Amino acid sequence: MEYVRNSDLKPSWCDWPVHMQRALDLAESVLTACPNPRVGCVLVRDGQVISEGWHSAAGAPHAEAMALEAAGPAARGGVAFVSLEPCAHHGKTGPCSEALIAAGVATVVIPMQDPHPAVSGKGIAQLEEAGVEVIMMVDFENAARVINLGFLSRVERGRPRVRMKLAMSLDGRTALSNGDSKWITDGASRSDVQLLRASSSAVLTGVGTVLADDPSLTVRPDEMGLSADQQRSNALNLQNPPLRVVLDSALRTPAQSKLLAAQGRVLIYTTASAQSAELAGLKNCDLKVAGSEARVELLPVLESLASEYHCNDILVEAGPTLCGAFLRARLVDELIVYVAPKLMGSDGKALLDLHGIQTMADTPTFEVIETQQLEGDVKLRLLPQLN
Repeated sequence: MEYVRNSDLKPSWCDWPVHMQRALDLAESVLTACPNPRVGCVLVRDGQVISEGWHSAAGAPHAEAMALEAAGPAARGGVAFVSLEPCAHHGKTGPCSEALIAAGVATVVIPMQDPHPAVSGKGIAQLEEAGVEVIMMVDFENAARVINLGFLSRVERGRPRVRMKLAMSLDGRTALSNGDSKWITDGASRSDVQLLRASSSAVLTGVGTVLADDPSLTVRPDEMGLSADQQRSNALNLQNPPLRVVLDSALRTPAQSKLLAAQGRVLIYTTASAQSAELAGLKNCDLKVAGSEARVELLPVLESLASEYHCNDILVEAGPTLCGAFLRARLVDELIVYVAPKLMGSDGKALLDLHGIQTMADTPTFEVIETQQLEGDVKLRLLPQLN
């Protein structure tokens, strides 16, 4: 395999960065392909794009297969720009490496290897053994990784990527002293949250939030403001809502809660000392034990979601206690905060339960990586910094 940088491209390859970026954009147009990675493919022959493809959901055609089908015989002798190493194993679909070889593609250009043990290096080896040239554009590796951070987290760390969503007033409050919190943020922020849910493998909350707010935690596609192209790319996933997860040590989730009544799968993590779901009167849910008799333990929950439920990305939508516990355990990979331009008073409900911080050196610190105006609100995306 040849490694090239954009600065070292041959004159005949000068348009390659455009095609690789397009492959990445196609991958990113899909909200989630969980448990698979998001992948895009662009087929080029004689300098002209002849077809494109993207992987929209587990069981759907892979990006390479979609592009090859659209191209037909024109793919022979062409160049395939793929946002991730083509797979080399049989799953719900056949190996993309074999499909590219059978189609007669001359060159495959990728930005990174797939770290999954079933693929890593094997797709490249199969292509090269068949005489297909494989070139890695190393300048695109970081961008390719960002598109699949959740998948990479599950494969490389054994746990999903954890994103935490918070909404607050300017003075850091999430509700008035009487509990009223509808609505802190405006419609644009709530639509954005729907996109976050739809791009997640699971939405996780605590029993305290279930008791206080009775949320359904469902995805409402009509509120997401997707374009026609985005709806087409995500049609299969929008029919398959994310898993909804509740941490409930004593099984206090009401049997009549909206969470259990709404369509979709619900998973409740509890402790070994809790009653069974049947004795608690709970239906339409799965029950898992994770932790001691006192409380549900967070890391085992994440490891279970990765290994047993193949979750790539988890969205935490919970109250101050559970959110504070995730932050104290350093299990949050990205913080997403919606800030509304209003004041709710010093007797309002605090954003987080983070008691016991005594020095500035002990304060959790974050890097702001994006600031976005959403109607009247401001959305912040932050990454935790190691102290």
